[in-house]
Amino acid sequence: MEAEPEDQEEEEAAAAMLWSIQEALERQTQQIGASACGATAVVDVLKALGVDVAPEEADRCVQTRLRRNESPLPDYLLSRSEAGATHVQLIRGAQEASGGKAVGRFFHLYPRRRVRLVSWLARWIRKGVVPVATMNMQVAVPDGEEVPDAWHHQLIFGVAPRAVFMTNPLDVVGEVEVHQRLCSQSVLLVRREDVLQRLTPDGPPTDLSQIQSDPRWWKLDVEGQVRRMMLEEELEDGPRTAHVSIPAAYSSGVTLFALTGSDVAQQLLKAPELPLL
Repeated sequence: MEAEPEDQEEEEAAAAMLWSIQEALERQTQQIGASACGATAVVDVLKALGVDVAPEEADRCVQTRLRRNESPLPDYLLSRSEAGATHVQLIRGAQEASGGKAVGRFFHLYPRRRVRLVSWLARWIRKGVVPVATMNMQVAVPDGEEVPDAWHHQLIFGVAPRAVFMTNPLDVVGEVEVHQRLCSQSVLLVRREDVLQRLTPDGPPTDLSQIQSDPRWWKLDVEGQVRRMMLEEELEDGPRTAHVSIPAAYSSGVTLFALTGSDVAQQLLKAPELPLL
């Protein structure tokens, strides 16, 4: 059945590419280090804007935070909540690494916004803007697949009707799936084994007071979650909680980058937030 003219126009309007798939294969930057998906995205953002920056310089400017795997549980959980980078670090890092040639603007997609994601991205991409998605990869996990261990930043090098093209890794993901990951609370799931192996025999193993100055730790009752997990270990059988939910430093949404001083950069900085549903 042929598409209605207005449907066809909408589909054409929802297609835009910064790079072809072949160009993305040749130009994309592979992950440059542990937790450095944000810095990796910044390298490719600047490349797409015509500014070449060494990966090491981008990582230094983004100030990627690492997991403190050898720390006791409270400090380990704190490090997990902020490992990698936030959109604020990406914007600041891109500006610094480019010597002020790049500017970024973040658009929140949580709580849910009134937006057709692919069409919105296409309009900006056609103006030469480079998008980076900040996604909770623990959302919209396909049946049978393991829950990923982290959030993720990915450069979007193009969109087509109901599809989004991204780097690191090179992938084409359905619009609905991407939108779900872009519309998430700032929460991170930490695997059961990563919690239990850091419980210490001496002292109160669940004393999280040092990190609970952020009220979200209290709201999520992280200490209570850990205690319940410990109790489960004392029972021979019964259900096992797979994860502990902790606050995450990241916000889900899209950062749009442009060349400083360009007309589109001015449009970007003046654009209103996407309206709430």
